[in-house]
Amino acid sequence: MASGSRGSSGTTAAAVGAPMNLRDEGRVRVLRALLETGRSSRSELISRTGLSRATITTLIADLIASGVVEEGDDANDGSRRAGRPAQPLSIVASAAYAAAVDIGHEHVRVALCDATGTSVWEQATAVDVDHTPTQTLDLAAGLVAEALRSEDVAPDRVLGLGIGIACPVETRTDTLYAEDIMADWVGVQPADELAGRTGLTAVLVNDANAGALAESLYGAARNSRHVIYVRLSAGIGAGIVTDGRLLTGGNGLAGEIGHLQVEPAGRVCRCGARGCLETVASPVAVAELLARSWNRPVDTGELFRLLEAGNPGAQRVIEDVGEVIGRCVATMVTLFDPELIVIGGELAAAGDTLFEPLRRSIRRHVMPRSAKHHRVVPGELGDRAAVLGAAGLVLAKAPDLLAQSRTA
Repeated sequence: MASGSRGSSGTTAAAVGAPMNLRDEGRVRVLRALLETGRSSRSELISRTGLSRATITTLIADLIASGVVEEGDDANDGSRRAGRPAQPLSIVASAAYAAAVDIGHEHVRVALCDATGTSVWEQATAVDVDHTPTQTLDLAAGLVAEALRSEDVAPDRVLGLGIGIACPVETRTDTLYAEDIMADWVGVQPADELAGRTGLTAVLVNDANAGALAESLYGAARNSRHVIYVRLSAGIGAGIVTDGRLLTGGNGLAGEIGHLQVEPAGRVCRCGARGCLETVASPVAVAELLARSWNRPVDTGELFRLLEAGNPGAQRVIEDVGEVIGRCVATMVTLFDPELIVIGGELAAAGDTLFEPLRRSIRRHVMPRSAKHHRVVPGELGDRAAVLGAAGLVLAKAPDLLAQSRTA
C-alpha cells in the first residue's frame, strides 16, 4: 500500500538532486500553490506562500521566462489592482508530464498526464495479469512508449512513471506481498522492471492508495482533508488520507479492509484466512454466490445487467453485501474519523442498491456523533482512479523538480 521509487537516471528532470538555493525554494512554494489551486493571481500567491510582493514578481518572471508558468487574462478573477483585472497565473500544462500504469488482476491501463494532471493519452488492455508478469510488464512498457510517440513527448519531459498495482506493497523495498494474491509475481520488482524497460524513474503504490490519491486530487474528495477511499473490485482495499497525507502504515499494509473477517466459518480467502470481506463482497464473489444459488454460470457483467433489470436475487445479494461492507467501513470510521468516505471499484456501479444499506450499516455501527460528521459518496473517476492516482504520485514532485531543472 505504500510507495517508493526505483529507476534510471535517464530522465533529466528526475535526475535533479542538487541542494536547492533560496530562489529554488521560492519557486517550489509558488509552483506548489499553483498546483493546488489550478490558477492564482499574484496577490493570492503572496497570501498562500508568505513571500513578499517583490519576491513573487521576480519568481513569476523567472518561471514565465523558463516556460513553466503562463499568464492569462480573466475578467472574473476576484482580485483587482488599480482598476485593471488581475492576470491569473497557472502552470503550463506541457511543461512536464507523468506516465502512469495501472496493473489490475485482469487489465493494464496506461496514461500520460500533463503537469495539471489531465490525461492526454490513455489506453486499457485486457490481460491475464496474475499469471503473466513478464508479458504484463512488456505490455505496460510498450504502451508507455506508444503514449510518448503518439503525443510527441520526449522522455526528458517526463518526470517519472507511477505504477499502481492490485497487490499490497512493502513500504521500504517496493516488494510485493504477492504470495497468496499474485503468486506468479513473487520476487518480481515492478518498479525496477519498468524503470529498466522505459528509462523512467518509477514509483510504486497499491491500487487502493492510488485511487485514494486520485479522488483526493481530482475527484470526489478534492475538497476534503480526511478521506477513506474503498475500492470494491476483484480485490478489496482501502486508501486512507489523513490531513491531506496518504497513510500507509509501517509496512505498507494500512487499509487492507478486504481481509477483515466477516464470517468466522466462511470460505477460505486467498490470503489464507477464513471469512474475509473479500470472500463475500467482491464482484466475483457475488457473481459466484448467484451461480451456486441458481446452479448456472453467472459472471460480473451479467450481475450488473440483472441489477438494471430489477432481478430480486441480484438485488438481495447486493443489499446484503452493502450491509457487510458497511460494518467493515464503520470500523475504519471509528479508527480514523474521516469527513468523507468514497466508494470506488466495479461494485460501486450497483448504485443505491449498494449505497443505501451500506450507509445504514455504517450509521448503525459507529458512535452517533461520528455518524453526523461524515458523508458516503461514489467515486467520480471510476476505473481510471488507480492510473490517475499513480500519475498524481509523480506530479506531486513536480514543483521540486521543475524548480531546480529550469533556469531563468
